[in-house]
Amino acid sequence: MVDAFLCTWKLSDSKNFDDYMKLIGVSFATRQVASMTKPTTIIKKNGDIITLKTQSTFKNTEVSFKLGMEFDETTADDKQVKSIVTLKKLFFN
Repeated sequence: MVDAFLCTWKLSDSKNFDDYMKLIGVSFATRQVASMTKPTTIIKKNGDIITLKTQSTFKNTEVSFKLGMEFDETTADDKQVKSIVTLKKLFFN
């Protein structure tokens, strides 16, 4: 199912992004810069490893992981976190 997301994505709109960043503790200066960027995200897969590359004029990041497995991540605002990525299939009638 992850194959449906394997491509290059370009952000076109980020409604309420500043409010979200405030809630997770991103500083004012970083929020100002981040709100102006329109990053491109490239999603690739090699076996069961998924790689997300995010590129912008603000900062480039790259993270690789296996679905459902905890991994260490450095966020775009340089916070060290533990993350788990899952993918759920939704059914609509």
